[in-house]
Amino acid sequence: MKIDLTDTTSSRINAGLIEARRAIGTPAVGMVLTLVVVTDEGSAYDALKAANEASREHPSRIIAVIKRPGRSPRDRASARLDAEVMVGAEAGTGETVVLRMHGELAAHAESVVLPLLLPDAPVVVWWPEDGPDNPALDPLGRLGQRRITDAAAAEDPVAALGLRADTYAPGDTDLAWTRITPWRSMLAAALDQKHSEIQSASVQGEAYNPSTELLALWLADRLGVPVERKVSGGPGITGARLTTPDGDICLDRPDGVLAELAMPGQPDRHVALKRRETSELIAEELRRLDPDDTYRATVRFGIKHLVTHAAAEASPDPEPAAKKATPSARKTAAASAAKAAAESGAGKSGSGAAGSGKAASPS
Repeated sequence: MKIDLTDTTSSRINAGLIEARRAIGTPAVGMVLTLVVVTDEGSAYDALKAANEASREHPSRIIAVIKRPGRSPRDRASARLDAEVMVGAEAGTGETVVLRMHGELAAHAESVVLPLLLPDAPVVVWWPEDGPDNPALDPLGRLGQRRITDAAAAEDPVAALGLRADTYAPGDTDLAWTRITPWRSMLAAALDQKHSEIQSASVQGEAYNPSTELLALWLADRLGVPVERKVSGGPGITGARLTTPDGDICLDRPDGVLAELAMPGQPDRHVALKRRETSELIAEELRRLDPDDTYRATVRFGIKHLVTHAAAEASPDPEPAAKKATPSARKTAAASAAKAAAESGAGKSGSGAAGSGKAASPS
């Protein structure tokens, strides 16, 4: 059922939700969270489609916030709220409210959203396109226990990762990080099968892909070895290689669907590693609402290198960035030396990234 409300208020929208539930015969509310989607008109359809599909796993109230401040002073001075209320088949397994805020009201979206949140339920805020510089301090971001951004949608994905690291607060996450979950799981499982010292590593993927950068930084942080970032034609991440004294552990995915895992002393095997839809990524993030400490450690591990790399890209020096990276470090028994090796590995992990001005592809 769908109800259109023009020049309305939050209280009327709540009344519309109750009316719609009664009309379809489901007066009880069985939703587990509120998902606030902050988007524009052009991206609203795809974002709502992904959110509705994710709600089949996590029944939720979806609130889409579309701001229309207007261009002329007259438009900006006016304030009007239009809404669409959808319950039943049109809203997945939960409820969907689309809010279009006109004029001055667009600057105070949190005052409209707050009365529509489910009582005593977690709140997740998602920016499908360019997120705020500091999601935790954004007026809408303050309402959420989890805040989801996507560096792949930024004009400069590498700079976006640096910004995420610089402004990180517990509860922040990014879909560029979510995209590498299968890669991290597969590589960790491979190391469980083959106990051997890792001497170095490399990650291959598209030049403007933030997920490739994060995978390289994660390996450098967790293994404490130098990691080389290589550029390929994609799609997304195309391979990861771990060098051991017995031979290389290779995970290659040239087509974005099926990967081949090669390990010393074992036959090669094919594993499913397809590139996932946005709805699957959102569903994964909704499974856990506690802070992601591994994501925090990874983005903060790479912040110094990402800033240094951005400066290197702006320099006219033709020497490749990979050669400007810090020298490869060696692992030692001392904890301090291992820390130094990890930092040195980060220096190489992003060396293959290209400059700004081009959108990234999902992993």
